[in-house]
Amino acid sequence: MTDANGRPIVAELGRPETAEETWARKDAARTARRQHQTAFNLVIALIASLGIVLFLVAVVVRPNTTVDRTVDYQQIAADAHVGDVTLAAPDLPSGFTSNRADFSDKTADDVDVWTVGFVTPDKQYLSLQQGVDANGSWVSNQLDQRPSTGTRVIGDTKWTVYDRRSEGSDAGNHAYSLVSTFGTNTIVLSGTADDASYRTVATAVAKQFSQ
Repeated sequence: MTDANGRPIVAELGRPETAEETWARKDAARTARRQHQTAFNLVIALIASLGIVLFLVAVVVRPNTTVDRTVDYQQIAADAHVGDVTLAAPDLPSGFTSNRADFSDKTADDVDVWTVGFVTPDKQYLSLQQGVDANGSWVSNQLDQRPSTGTRVIGDTKWTVYDRRSEGSDAGNHAYSLVSTFGTNTIVLSGTADDASYRTVATAVAKQFSQ
């Protein structure tokens, strides 16, 4: 229906719209479209974000195989071409395994470093780092610049102790450390193992270097 001037009559009003009413209706429609588009875009963004998260979980997150991986640290030490340097590869009792063994020459502190990662029988971590002709800076860096907390004698060997177990998880894999020197080799033992495991490894290291 239209009025005498041919303008459409709005059923709700019973008359044609005024110019202001027409503008308000169109503006309301535009606002509704914008709101709908914003909500739609938000849903798309959320779906895309979820897709990215799932992709990262699938691609980046891997099962932690570090502890389960076993390497023959003694064979790696025997095969290493390091001149006349004796690499620490102590004989340990059954139940101890190794998940890492590698040699790095001239680290940031200009020290050659042999590293072995041990997993104890109760599945705790204990690392052995051997600094060849190590300087004080290297030793300090391995221990996060922390001061020693005492000394202890294991067998006939004196070890400097760095005990951070009171710090809990903040100490990470440096909860407890032992440091001793055998000739030109400085040995740093660090990890979360118990005292018995430290005694076992420390004794075996001292035995190897005394032979």
